Amino acid sequence: MRSDIKKVIKKIDTKDWKRIQVEFGRNVLKTLVPPNCVELGIKEVSSLPDPNAAIEKAFLNPIGSPPLEEIIRKKGKFPKELSVAIAVSDITRPVPYKGENGILLPLLKRLESSGIPKQNIRIVIATGMHRASTFEEKVQMYGMEVVEQFKISDHDCENNDLLEGIGKTQKGTNVYVNREFYFSDLKIATGLVESHFMTGISGGRKSICPGLVDVKTIQKFHGPQYLENSYATNLILEGNPCHEEALEVAETVGVDFIVNVNLDRDLRLTQIFTGDLVKAHMKAYEMIKGYAEVSLDREFDIVLTHSGYVGRDHYQTAKAGVGALPAVKEGGIIIIVANNRDFINPIGSPEYRSLIHLLKMQGPDGYLDLLKTPSWRFTKDQWEPEVWGKVLRKVGENGLIYCSLEIERENYCVLPGVCGLDFIKGKRIKASLEKAQEMVQKAILFAVNRYRVKGIEPTIAFIREGPYAVPILRRKSG
Repeated sequence: MRSDIKKVIKKIDTKDWKRIQVEFGRNVLKTLVPPNCVELGIKEVSSLPDPNAAIEKAFLNPIGSPPLEEIIRKKGKFPKELSVAIAVSDITRPVPYKGENGILLPLLKRLESSGIPKQNIRIVIATGMHRASTFEEKVQMYGMEVVEQFKISDHDCENNDLLEGIGKTQKGTNVYVNREFYFSDLKIATGLVESHFMTGISGGRKSICPGLVDVKTIQKFHGPQYLENSYATNLILEGNPCHEEALEVAETVGVDFIVNVNLDRDLRLTQIFTGDLVKAHMKAYEMIKGYAEVSLDREFDIVLTHSGYVGRDHYQTAKAGVGALPAVKEGGIIIIVANNRDFINPIGSPEYRSLIHLLKMQGPDGYLDLLKTPSWRFTKDQWEPEVWGKVLRKVGENGLIYCSLEIERENYCVLPGVCGLDFIKGKRIKASLEKAQEMVQKAILFAVNRYRVKGIEPTIAFIREGPYAVPILRRKSG
């Protein structure tokens, strides 16, 4: 523990502080916060008491579309001759695919009962530019029964032999898409609809773009000309260039049917939306906007948040950082609690590691200037450091406290912000709930003291659902 931190945290009296629970992977951390701490959370929404029955009902009553069986009948081929491709999410998204109460088996059984043989059905993992899935991750996501009985492949955005050109979008993007999906007779997209810090919401069209497109399309989709647009943010669709591009690509590809879900804060099913690519997705959007949006009338000095399920690595945790921005004051402090549990690399890809270090060295404006330089060669994962740059612009390098036990101390040197390991003792720290609680508690004490030494009692907020809640600051008129 840094000596300056050790000194200041001893001065804080916490006897009147209150206890909160912070999500940490599959566990929770119990920590104390000042009595004036405001909890910002999504609205209560009931999970489905009988998910299997609700899934069945959703298939029988698709939105803006005929039932799947009718779509199959109208394809002009015998069902046994039809080829089917199903786009699914990878391990970074908590989509409930597995088991009888998941969405995948009921979908597959429906296809088979319509006369489509197993061997004609291909499951394509819409990885975008994420790494390929391991066998264990496939089993964890889709279940052993599906893995053993159906063809499953990861999309590879850099393998031109697996891609097919579909022409240019209105924005001038020359798009290539996964051939296996594109040339299938029946194309189905599945996924989770939640707030998304670039495309407004996930799900629907996003399974195709960026999920199943080529690397150059993803590069443009994640380029500064899109990401620096003020409409490219959580829960905004109209005028959002990322949403518009993704939708145009998905409509050109010709998605026949979607199966999308909403989840509650405990990742339980709250609703299933099947049917038309646009109409069913918009219904899911209306629902998520209704309960994920958190209206604020002020900003806070300190904001505590966490990375949620999605924060398997530092790369994905950017969602929590940028999500907290509307709630924090300029020059304030954001404390992020992250269970970066990706066993391959808790920071991210080698490219991301280099780029996030470049952001740390150049600062957010310098990094963005580099990306906009004509001689800059677009590099995989460059967009996530750009998003972290938005965080740094508002709170500064010392205003971001990043608390993760899975990232070793020597690797923190490439990351922007204050190292969470500085708040606990020892050079080599074994990850445990006890150590995680110590780290987060002392980070809070340190942040509070930074204001108190200036004679300020800081305002503090805790975003209970981390990246899944969307704080929206309502400016007062006049």
